[in-house]
Order: sequence, then C-alpha cells, then structure tokens
Amino acid sequence: MTELANYLSNHFGIFLLVLARMSGFLLFFPFISSNFVPNNVKVLLILSLTFFSVPYVNANFDINSVELIQLFLLILKETAIGLFLALTSYVFYGIVIYAAELVSYMMGLTVANMFDPTFGMVSVLGRFFIVLFFAVFFTTGAYQAFFASLFESFRALPIGSFKLNHPLFEEFLKEGALLFYFGFKMSFPFLVSLFITNLILALINRLIPQINVFIVGLPLQLFVGIFFLFVGAEVAVHFLRILTERFTEELLNVMKILGG
Repeated sequence: MTELANYLSNHFGIFLLVLARMSGFLLFFPFISSNFVPNNVKVLLILSLTFFSVPYVNANFDINSVELIQLFLLILKETAIGLFLALTSYVFYGIVIYAAELVSYMMGLTVANMFDPTFGMVSVLGRFFIVLFFAVFFTTGAYQAFFASLFESFRALPIGSFKLNHPLFEEFLKEGALLFYFGFKMSFPFLVSLFITNLILALINRLIPQINVFIVGLPLQLFVGIFFLFVGAEVAVHFLRILTERFTEELLNVMKILGG
C-alpha cells in the first residue's frame, strides 16, 4: 500500500492525464461503452491500462511545474484526444449498422426494430451484424492491434501535444464518406439478390395478376435474404476482417494529424 501511495505521489500528474485519455477513448468505444460490459469491468480496464501505460509515457514539459488551472486544461485536451479517437471507431461501427439497415429494408425487417439494452434501438439483423463484427474483432486478434495503437498514441501524440487543425476535419469528412462506401459495399451482394427477387415478383404480378404478390412476396423475401446471409456468411466475415484492419490504419492516421 505504501509503494502504491509513493508511486501515485511521484506520477500523479502523468497518471491523471493518461487516465483522461484512456477514459475518453474507452468509455466511448462502441463495444466497451455498451451495457454489455458491466461498469466495474470498465473502471477496472481503464485503471489497469492506465497503470500499465504510465511508466512508458514521457511528457514534453515538466509536469511538476504545471499550475492547477493548466493541469485542468491539459486533462480536457487529453479527454478530447480520446473522444476524437473514439469517434473514428464509431465510424466503422456505423458501417456495420448501415449495411444491416440496408439489408433489413430490402428484406422487409425494418418494422421489426427492437430496443436492445446492450446496443440500443437496432433491427434484428443489425444486432446480428454487430455481434458478428465484434466476434471477428476478437477472434482474429484485431484487438491486439487495437490496444497496440492505443499505446502508440502516447508516442505519436505525447502528453499535451494536441493540435486542432484543418486536416483533422478533412479526415473526419473522409471517414464519413467511408461509412456509406463500405456500408453499401458490404451489403451489395445481399441487395442484388433481393433486388432480383423483387424484380421476379414484379414480373409475376404483371404476367399472372391472379397471384397476390404482396402475400407471397414478404415470406419469399425473408427466405431469400436468410438463405443468402447463410451462404454469404464467409464473405461477410472476410469483409469484416478487412474492415478491422482498416480501422487500425485510420486510427493511426488520426493520431498523426492530431500530432501535427
């Protein structure tokens, strides 16, 4: 207990700044910020990562000579860095949600939205895609690159070196475009199959008007959508693996821009 007190007294300023960045990032990271992870686990994870990171963090100024108001502003800056990095992760989280919503719309499942206490208001298919995304994230070892990039941020972005510049906003505009691009690209094979199904139903309605296409169409769309989701599951997993790799790259790009 005495060694812990001495450690905190000698590194209290650095500890607070590292804790602020870790808290800003991890508390808004999609998986960790959800109710799926208990609050005590979140706190334990943030504190353990902070203790692990402090010995390897070097400040480009004398932390002991910083006044209280300056320390408060530095804590706000470090929290802002964590929030900007978490915003990048939310873009890739949104890609999965957007792709699921497109497929749900074509399958007729948009009326089946539900409130999930772990992920909020999502469609049935959206929840499936979210779970699949995080399953790929952890089983492929992408979480190791994620934590490595998190620790790398203290080298690329030393404590107190936050720079809010114009390229940062351009980067987030580009990230927003990636959301629609990758979301549509991920859902495209399923959308094509469902579009062909709707086209066939339209032709049947014109050629055989005695058939009630509305009654036949909805179960058929569900069957076709579930069938192609089952057949294309391997393709979806491969795409999600590429998406997690791209996430780490974009995270490092944002660090470089924040560091000037």
